[in-house]
Amino acid sequence: MTEISQRIANLHLLTKRLIWCTLIAMGAFSLLFAPALIFGERLLLTWVVFCTGIVGGFVSIQQRVKKISDEELSLISGSWFQILLIPVFGAIFALVLYCIFLTEILTLDMFPRFDFPPIPEDGPDSKYIQDVLKKTYPSSGQDLAKMIFWSFVAGFAERFVPQIITNLSGKASKG
Repeated sequence: MTEISQRIANLHLLTKRLIWCTLIAMGAFSLLFAPALIFGERLLLTWVVFCTGIVGGFVSIQQRVKKISDEELSLISGSWFQILLIPVFGAIFALVLYCIFLTEILTLDMFPRFDFPPIPEDGPDSKYIQDVLKKTYPSSGQDLAKMIFWSFVAGFAERFVPQIITNLSGKASKG
């Protein structure tokens, strides 16, 4: 087999495996969060953020795959773990970014805002923490769209969230 035909075969294999891994990961997390939507009639935003991060990671690797070296392509296409790792990192970064937005450490008009459940008069308790996890939603439809967009960016641009963390930790240590 020539080098070109081997590269094409590896690209096809990588693409197929990446699609399967992405579908399996999204399916698994959909099954995990489906009961909340079906029985609780609540859409858990964490599920949306996680799955959007997976899609961002998938699109990122699909765009980069044609530019990587033959050796790296051979390594990635031969390992299910390596293929799954990139979209999962995208999902994790999307969740971290979601937490950063919830804290309002970053506040600009281009970032989403959220409405939290009211704090009980006697102070936060376990029930309040559950309410925060279940009932914290974007303040508007535009804020939901912003959250989806930034979740995709977090998955797509693998250095975006780590750079935010580095910048924030640098400011915290100075301040």
